[in-house]
Amino acid sequence: MAKFDANSTLKRLQNRYRLVVMNDDTYEEVVTFKLSRLSVYIFLSTVFVLLTGLTVALIVFTPMKLYIPGYGDVNNTKELRELKMRTDSLEQEMRYRDQYFQSLKNVLGGNTTVKMDTTALKIPKTEKIND
Repeated sequence: MAKFDANSTLKRLQNRYRLVVMNDDTYEEVVTFKLSRLSVYIFLSTVFVLLTGLTVALIVFTPMKLYIPGYGDVNNTKELRELKMRTDSLEQEMRYRDQYFQSLKNVLGGNTTVKMDTTALKIPKTEKIND
């Protein structure tokens, strides 16, 4: 197994390379870059950090943050919660009203079935108080 040598790794990162862009038809050099692995690594890392920072800034400092779930304004969240509770209670009231109207329509139409309560009640006898 090869031994890790920090000195040779650093030298390898600092080796200089030349990147040449040539015209394919005339073989003329268009652009020449002198690069090292370290400079390419630093450049790519900087681009990544800048893009990440710009994306975060775009989301935080613009109204786009409202599209993130749970990141809205506190007042808006409170109002939405109150509206949801009010809507739920109104839906329940409408169900009760519809049930009432259906029962009323059945009674007026004469097609009702009366359910008799056949539960036997045990009523205690009242005691007479003699004076």
